[in-house]
Amino acid sequence: METGMTMERVVIVGGGQAGSEAAASLRGHGFAGSITIVQDETSLPYQRPPLSKGFLKGEVNAERLCLRPNIAYQENRIEVVTGVAVAAIDRAGNTVLLSDKRCITFDHLILATGGTPRKLEHPAVSKAPNVHCLRTIDDAGRLKREFGYRRRLVIIGGGYIGLEVAAVAARAGMEVTVLEASSRLLSRVTSEPVSAFYARVHREEGVDVKLGAAVADYVTTVDGRISAIRLRNGEEIASDAVLIGIGLVPNDKLAMAADLRVSDGIVVDDLCRTADHAIFAIGDCSRHPDPETAKLRRIESVPNAIEHARIVASVITGRPQPYEATPWFWSDQYDVKLKTVGLMQPTDQHVVRGNPDKERSFSVFYLRDGAIVAADVVSNVRDFAAARSLVQRRARIAPDQLANEAISLKELFAPDDVFAGEKNVRSQMRQGPLRGSR
Repeated sequence: METGMTMERVVIVGGGQAGSEAAASLRGHGFAGSITIVQDETSLPYQRPPLSKGFLKGEVNAERLCLRPNIAYQENRIEVVTGVAVAAIDRAGNTVLLSDKRCITFDHLILATGGTPRKLEHPAVSKAPNVHCLRTIDDAGRLKREFGYRRRLVIIGGGYIGLEVAAVAARAGMEVTVLEASSRLLSRVTSEPVSAFYARVHREEGVDVKLGAAVADYVTTVDGRISAIRLRNGEEIASDAVLIGIGLVPNDKLAMAADLRVSDGIVVDDLCRTADHAIFAIGDCSRHPDPETAKLRRIESVPNAIEHARIVASVITGRPQPYEATPWFWSDQYDVKLKTVGLMQPTDQHVVRGNPDKERSFSVFYLRDGAIVAADVVSNVRDFAAARSLVQRRARIAPDQLANEAISLKELFAPDDVFAGEKNVRSQMRQGPLRGSR
């Protein structure tokens, strides 16, 4: 009898994108055993990307955030245990201990624990009621209540989360200041032309973007609220609310306590298995081998979570399919949509196609040893479809041709398929293969 047809038990720790997709993928691969999702939040598994965009705008409510309605889990015999955390893993006994003292046995355990916003170690920040982070729907709800015309929002960190919130807040009439300690925005994930473009766009929208802005101290009121942020150059930035957006720390302490290998994430192989092959780790919490270099990497993205879910389902059902997808990401800010495919490195040669100094649509290609390894495409669906094929094939195209907008990318290298990745991922975010979903 095939593994996927036995009455085995799968326990999934974490009800985010990765956890919900793992359950859906298991049923889609024909797994007939028991599936239980355990998550410490009280809601059904939901999408996180809209929290910094549509949810803050009021365009997406809590119900629409849910990846699947409750009926989809019920009809597919997926138990969702909410409001309860997993306190410990007993590897010898193949059980997890819940925070309410219950124990659940497993044949396969999937850790989809995600991450936690990185904190600033300062007593004023930890106690202030007007300091926010953004990871959960509760976080977003608290931040949303700070919104109001002419209210002053200070964002510490010029990464994707901070900039997406800045865009929503600025359009809502708030006075927004972004404090970035490095010399440019998005410095860890993109090149200088893209960084400069986003600084320009945000400034055009009324956001005060301060680069090289190192925080020295915080000014507090008698009730502990932060009323201003003092920079090392002596400048004080008045604040009604503060958002900390300085990155994500993977939730790997549960794995560490179970004596699994951890290194800024739970270390897994190309089949998402930990050293204990009954235990997997997927999504933001996992660190897995790069298919090309075999070096370990951790990727925070919805497509990566979905790919990991597919891999684990294939392994558990006896038809293992290693990681093979090219990473891709997206970010929505104002009327600008950035799509990134591949992973660039600071040493890569970059080629700009278009004029990011004046326009709001352009592309940047990254070449390593003459091959295209990544691309940032701003507000150009057609170019992104071609860019994805170029990156997947590691195409070799002369930089002057890449930069020449008079030559279409299809002429340079015609993709044999049109990339529908974002459409497919957004569909899976809402539904997946489960019956009874919207």
